[in-house]
Amino acid sequence: MIEIVRTNDLVLISFVESLLKDAGISHFVTDSNMSILEGSVGAIARRVLVDSDREAEARQLLKDACLERELRT
Repeated sequence: MIEIVRTNDLVLISFVESLLKDAGISHFVTDSNMSILEGSVGAIARRVLVDSDREAEARQLLKDACLERELRT
């Protein structure tokens, strides 16, 4: 799986998940439990991963949603 987004913004994570789900792109959000454990400091960001064979499609989907600045390189 390939990381496409890393953030502490829960609204952004939710929006990205919704876009990916609606497009039928399987994804996984990592570090959700760790970021909850560390509290509100925000030291551990959540990461959105997609299958490598759908990476280009997922990246284009986020660009189309004006989220290109959130994409990991």
